[in-house]
Amino acid sequence: MQPTLKDKVLFITGASRGIGLAIALRAARDGAKIAIVAKTTEPHPTLPGTIYTAAKEIEKAGGTALAIKCDIRFEDQIQAAFQQTVDRFGSIDIVICNASAVYMGTTETTPSSRMDLMYQINVRGTLLVAKHAIPYLKESSNPHILIASPPINLQQIGWNVSYTVTKYGMSLASLGLSQELKPYGIAVNSIWPFTSIETAALKVTDPSKRRKFSRSPEIMADAVHSILVSDSKTVTGNLFIDEVVLRKFNNYTNADFDKYSVIRNPTQLSSSFFLSDEMIDSVVAMRNSSKL
Repeated sequence: MQPTLKDKVLFITGASRGIGLAIALRAARDGAKIAIVAKTTEPHPTLPGTIYTAAKEIEKAGGTALAIKCDIRFEDQIQAAFQQTVDRFGSIDIVICNASAVYMGTTETTPSSRMDLMYQINVRGTLLVAKHAIPYLKESSNPHILIASPPINLQQIGWNVSYTVTKYGMSLASLGLSQELKPYGIAVNSIWPFTSIETAALKVTDPSKRRKFSRSPEIMADAVHSILVSDSKTVTGNLFIDEVVLRKFNNYTNADFDKYSVIRNPTQLSSSFFLSDEMIDSVVAMRNSSKL
């Protein structure tokens, strides 16, 4: 039998829409129990989805959902969210740090308020969520922390510096936590898409260009699933790329990726932010060696 997330308890930040929701829906199809932890309780003017609409989708997909309003800038709200999850489901097996703030601008043009927001959510918020997850994860038989952050590419630090520093801070937190928590058998990994992912936020910020050259959030959801069903004692300390995970864990060939493509010509898929030339070349080499 293929391993599943049936009856596993997932705590996912930023799960009201986009990649976070896609991850939740994939787990829901296994019969998982999912805490949707996010700020959005009222419909956004341009972005669809709230914690309550996400909960309905998760229940419809076969999971059990708990909608929790939480701003991870505030430690007391994080603590309360974990307590609500344990009160409802009895335990926590998996924590996914998907919440993130982004501002695309040079250092000169980035307002200090946006810098503060990115540091508070991306770095501090991620570490606080991990901090308060640890006591619960120590009790799980296969505990995982998964962080939505990229491989560290020192060639590309000068691109949107404030955002880059905070995303790399998340990746450094992932690597550090994997070492710190290894004695407890708690896996800590990061994952990042190889291509840009078509989300509602991307459509708003770049309605005419990048969305033509991207994949759907389901590729991230399937890659995340492959990581979460793996052995937490051995699969840890990695800064994963979604396409690489699916090729190595699930033996995907080129044809298997067609279902995720917004367009059908894979040569036109643009690579995601942060990836080095070496990272891109390694994935291209995998594609070239694939049988299909």
